[in-house]
Amino acid sequence: MKKHANAAVLMVLLAGALWGSMGLFVRGFGSAGLDSMQIVAVRLLTAAAMLTAGLAVIKPGLLKIKFKHLWCFLGTGLLSLSTFTFCYFSALQHVSMAVAAVLLYTAPAMVVVMAAFVFHEKITKRKVAACITAFTGCLLVSGLLGGGQQAPLIGVALGVLSAVGYALYSIFARLAINKGYHSLTVTTYTFITAAIGTAFITDLPVLTAALSGRWGTALLMGLVTAAAPYVLYTLGLARLEASKAALLASVEPVTAAILGAILFHEIPDAFSLIGIGLVLASVLMLSLPERTEENT
Repeated sequence: MKKHANAAVLMVLLAGALWGSMGLFVRGFGSAGLDSMQIVAVRLLTAAAMLTAGLAVIKPGLLKIKFKHLWCFLGTGLLSLSTFTFCYFSALQHVSMAVAAVLLYTAPAMVVVMAAFVFHEKITKRKVAACITAFTGCLLVSGLLGGGQQAPLIGVALGVLSAVGYALYSIFARLAINKGYHSLTVTTYTFITAAIGTAFITDLPVLTAALSGRWGTALLMGLVTAAAPYVLYTLGLARLEASKAALLASVEPVTAAILGAILFHEIPDAFSLIGIGLVLASVLMLSLPERTEENT
C-alpha cells in the first residue's frame, strides 16, 4: 500500500512539473500570431486525438461509458478543463509565467474545502499547514509578496478563474473514479468533451492554416502539457485524496519559475528562491508517512 502511495505521489509531482512547461508553448504560439482560444483548441484537440487513438489501440474496452454518467465528463471537460485552459492561457498574455502559475494555485485551497463537503475528506492540520506554506511560497515566487512585480487586474482575474476550473477537475474526476471508471477513461473523455466544446467556438480552417509548419510543436504541446500530465495526475488521484493530490501539484509554479529564468531571463530574486523552498517544503510535508490526525 505504501509503495502504491509513493508511486502516486511521484505521478502527481511529475504531472505538476509537466504542467509548469505550459507557458513555453503558449508564448511560442502567441508570438506566431495565435490567440488564446486558438491555443486552447490546439492543446485540447491534439491531446484528445492522441488519447482516443491510444486507448482504442491499447484497450478499447475502456472507451465504454454509461450515458447517465456523462455529466461527470462534461464536468471534467467543459466546466474544468476548457475554463481553466482558456483563462490560464489568457492570463499569460497579461502576466508572467510565475504570476499566472501562482494565481492558478489558489486551486488547492479550493479543492481542500470542496473535497471536505463532497467526499468528507478530513481537513487536517497537516493539510492546512501545507496549503498555507505552498500558497505563501507561490506568492513569493510570483513577486506578489515581498515588494516584487505588480500584476494587472485583468491578469489576476483570469488567473483566479483558471484556478476555479482547475479545482473542479479533482472533484469531477474523483466522482468518475468512484463510479468505477479507469483513470485513462476519465482522462480521455475529459479531453473529448473539452475538444468538442472548443471546436464549436473555434474557426478550424483558420486554425489549420495558422498551424502550417507547426504541427510537430502542436503535437508536442498536446502530449507534454495535456495528455501525459493528466494521465499521470488522474492515476495518482485514484490512490490519493483529492485535496492531497492538488496540493502536491503545487510544484508547477516552481517549474514555471525555473523555466522562465532559464529561457526568458525572468531571474528569481531572493524572495522567489525562498518561495521555491516553501513549495518544496509543503510537498515534503505531504509526502511524509501518514499519522492519525484530528480535524482542525
